[in-house]
Amino acid sequence: MNGTLYLCATPIGNLGDITERVLNTLREADMIACEDTRGSLKLLSHFDIHTPMTSYHEFNKYDKAVTIIGMLKEGKDVALITDAGTPVISDPGEVLVRMCHEEGISVTSLPGPCACITALSLSGISGRRFCFEGFLPHDKKERSFVLSELKRESRTMILYEAPHHLKATLAVLYETLGDRELAVCRELTKRFEEVVPTTLEAAVRYYEENEPRGEYVLVLAGRDPEEAAAEERQKYEELTIEEHVKRYEDQGLDHKAAMKQAAQDRGVPKREIYNALHKT
Repeated sequence: MNGTLYLCATPIGNLGDITERVLNTLREADMIACEDTRGSLKLLSHFDIHTPMTSYHEFNKYDKAVTIIGMLKEGKDVALITDAGTPVISDPGEVLVRMCHEEGISVTSLPGPCACITALSLSGISGRRFCFEGFLPHDKKERSFVLSELKRESRTMILYEAPHHLKATLAVLYETLGDRELAVCRELTKRFEEVVPTTLEAAVRYYEENEPRGEYVLVLAGRDPEEAAAEERQKYEELTIEEHVKRYEDQGLDHKAAMKQAAQDRGVPKREIYNALHKT
């Protein structure tokens, strides 16, 4: 009988945030797979946990996953933890979870701390609709693609950033997205926790004169839907009505449906499109 992979959320700062269920699982598991054995040893020592550990990180996530799958097939239970927070969120654990599903091995999650949700709840920015971007890609081409998507994003956006990259990240976000409402969250749940409601422009200016310290979560307001709709209408208005309707007809819509869609795009009654086309 196969064992079970337990995804154990660990504190992002304050050790008191760990759950009793996670502590019991870490004690009872046959093995703990962790991103950084040295960092995790401090956590385990604090709670007097002596379960064997194995490293599982970005640079061995495929080979080590095979090894861990082998242990699970032998009936052993494995607890997966990340450096801090919930495994799989900006973390190589997703590879192991996917392989477990492919092999028919049971996976369960033990919920707890997660930096992105903690920051969102503290930000004061809308949490009804949001997306998590994590760290921006280092590859220039991929980074450019992600930024172009974020420029159009109307949901609240959550990003992670290290202190030595924060200035550059704020600058490129401001350059790409323009000024936006922003909450800069630092050292969450720790002694010097700080949440600063601000804007992108103000944050860029502030960190030009102040050195970033600690780990950051940026909660950024999405694009104003009305502004996006106005820009979209302006783009369509650059077309003549004839060109606009023909574009939809070329896509396979009949004349009536093409007029209706063009009217919707331009924010005008369909009768106005009909009159313009038929000069009545």
